[in-house]
Amino acid sequence: MENMGIVFALLGAALAALLAGIGSAVGVGMAGEAAAGVVTEDPQKFGKVLILQLLPGTQGIYGLLIAFMTLTQIGVLGEPNPVSLTEGFLYLAACLPMAFVGLWSAIRQGRAAVAGISLVSKRPDQMGKAIIFAAMVETYAILALLISILSIFGIAGLGL
Repeated sequence: MENMGIVFALLGAALAALLAGIGSAVGVGMAGEAAAGVVTEDPQKFGKVLILQLLPGTQGIYGLLIAFMTLTQIGVLGEPNPVSLTEGFLYLAACLPMAFVGLWSAIRQGRAAVAGISLVSKRPDQMGKAIIFAAMVETYAILALLISILSIFGIAGLGL
């Protein structure tokens, strides 16, 4: 029972990386399928559709960042640090915004990127608008990233 704190903290880190990574893989995959169709018809559009395909991949990076930060705070990476059960639950809770918002927003951003790729296939001059549509979804992933970061660093200041 004395090591359960680190178990819950590790669970939080794993969920952040895993769920955000799954969302990014799904989003990038959907956009990649659409991009391949466009490039089949017009190979000159590869650079434009590639940018749109890459956008849903950021949530996976954010989830990985949260996992690394958590692992560092709990002493898995760096100096060993005992983690109480309460702290473990707090780290788990701190990772959940990035885990769930990362999963959902990456998939939704992938769908917006697919629509943008369709737009670029017909109207290449509208690339900026296509990026903005997909990037708007990113706002919520960034908000979840910020909440998770503030929460992770706030736990250490609690002195539990």
